[in-house]
Amino acid sequence: MSALEHLGRHDSWEAVRAVVVGVGVSGFAAADNLLHVGAHVRVLAESATPAQLEQAHLLEVLGADVRIGPGATSADALPDDVQLVVTSPGVPPTAPLLAAAYARGLPVWGEVELAWRLRDPEHPGTWLCVTGTNGKTTTVQMLAAILAAAGVSHVTCGNVGLPIVEAVMDPTPYDVYAVELSSFQLHYTHTMAAGAAAVLNVAEDHLDWYTGPHGMADYAADKGRIYERVSTACIYNVADPVTEQLVRDADVEEGARAIGFTLGTPGVGMVGLVEDVLADRAFIEDRASTAAELCTIADLASPAPHYVANALAAAALARSYGVPAAAVRDGLSAFRPDGHRIAEVALVDGVRYVDDSKATNPHAARSSLQAYDPVVWVAGGLAKGAGFDDLVTAVRDRLRGVVLLGRDRGVIADALARHAPDVRVIEVDDGDTSVMDRVVGAAADLAQPGDTVLLAPGCASMDMFANYGARGDAFAESVHRLRDR
Repeated sequence: MSALEHLGRHDSWEAVRAVVVGVGVSGFAAADNLLHVGAHVRVLAESATPAQLEQAHLLEVLGADVRIGPGATSADALPDDVQLVVTSPGVPPTAPLLAAAYARGLPVWGEVELAWRLRDPEHPGTWLCVTGTNGKTTTVQMLAAILAAAGVSHVTCGNVGLPIVEAVMDPTPYDVYAVELSSFQLHYTHTMAAGAAAVLNVAEDHLDWYTGPHGMADYAADKGRIYERVSTACIYNVADPVTEQLVRDADVEEGARAIGFTLGTPGVGMVGLVEDVLADRAFIEDRASTAAELCTIADLASPAPHYVANALAAAALARSYGVPAAAVRDGLSAFRPDGHRIAEVALVDGVRYVDDSKATNPHAARSSLQAYDPVVWVAGGLAKGAGFDDLVTAVRDRLRGVVLLGRDRGVIADALARHAPDVRVIEVDDGDTSVMDRVVGAAADLAQPGDTVLLAPGCASMDMFANYGARGDAFAESVHRLRDR
């Protein structure tokens, strides 16, 4: 067994020679804290932004050997004396340097794994962890709002908020770490043992990263790693059998319970809906015959089904920690989602315009579309290898029309032609005038009073916009110009 297995926060890492791959948020945090505990650190990256170059210089001042440029992460760049590789989450295991590390039998960690090993043994706190194809950030933020309402010392971290290694190394420890984890982060996590964990859903995504013959199965398996060694509750989506199977497959601590969340009436050991009430039949003594009211749908910022499902998952995580029902109600009623998540932009000529630019894959777009009827759907961008046949089949009866933009709009157009041939489709090409102005204008032509024009692209944004936020902003600005003309 490697000596690394026994090293923790208060041990000396002076004998450890580590390579950190990447200088983004995660890579910088990993390198910074490895230096803090005394390790010899080399940072390797193919490129860096100006802001990342400034951070790289800081790491050099602290003692790191930083090498940035083409070829810096080639297989030959792996030092002979390295004992540990800590990689940024976006780097796939097939990358040459990581493949070389695996071939040598070296441990390859992510920043989350490093954070778990650097917890304060006297005040480790409880990790309440969330993953899923969609809804992770909103659910973690809902959980944080509930914990705040309950007066629990907490921090949001991982894929949202602070890098988790920075959170655990804070001199003032937290009672709860509300942790958002991507499949990429989980892939490189090996010993984490959450108090409770939730997989919200598993749908086709990131197949440009999971490129092997069993890409979807590998993606789901990485999501399922969040359940390993859980001590209190594994929370799954009753409507998504994959998430329940991941619980069944996990090796958990004795006494850990499987807790379902559902938009239907909850059975024993579940949280769900009783008419318009979010109800708990999992974390009460008399759950066989009664339920505890957590809040009502009217208390939430949106009645959209996927938003309610996220609230139920957040409530289950909080209840697993012992948060009272009143704090669940207070936290959820006070919470407002970040921008570009089912955000109403304006009402123009009786048509509602909604920005859900954060719906960056087909599963998210489907969840959003199912909250509106009839709807003019605005979609397109970078599909990342995903298909749209199941989505179109599920929502075709509520589509008034579709407006498509972006590089992979043809993938969606083909699915519509196969499964919704009677739905009118307008494709908007790039041009000199504002693409989004023409998209919104086309959607307005298709819409009738009482309809919703919904930006739920089902695709990433980077073919035309800096990020999903910039895409949503462009949509909102175009809607406002339409309203004001």
